[in-house]
Amino acid sequence: MYRKFFHSLETKTDGDSVRLDEVIENLSFNDSGLIPVITQDATSKTVLMMAWMNKPSLEKTLETGRVTYWSRSRKALWTKGETSGHTQELVSMQFDCDGDSVLCLVNQVGSACHTHRPDCFYLKVDNQAKHVRIVGDGS
Repeated sequence: MYRKFFHSLETKTDGDSVRLDEVIENLSFNDSGLIPVITQDATSKTVLMMAWMNKPSLEKTLETGRVTYWSRSRKALWTKGETSGHTQELVSMQFDCDGDSVLCLVNQVGSACHTHRPDCFYLKVDNQAKHVRIVGDGS
């Protein structure tokens, strides 16, 4: 059903709109009720992290403006920064063309990664040397 809905949006043009609740109802959550979320710094466009949302966390994010994820390890809603103080203020949210992933642009306060690095993508592949280099200081 979601494919048909998102396929119907392909003919829309710049400036057209669709009701938000209708789009959310047609998102493709996986069998666990989750959808992947890429979080990017709104200014630098650096990809900060990838996490998961369920429908309640997505709705809470839109309601509060503070990015809230679903923690698979805790099996609970997790508002970024609730314990660390490293918060994410939602600037904008976008959905991909298939309705199966979310992009959040945020104002990040503090580090995005639990390792205290600026972002979670600090393991850089050096394919020639067949190594993975650590980039970014976690101290």
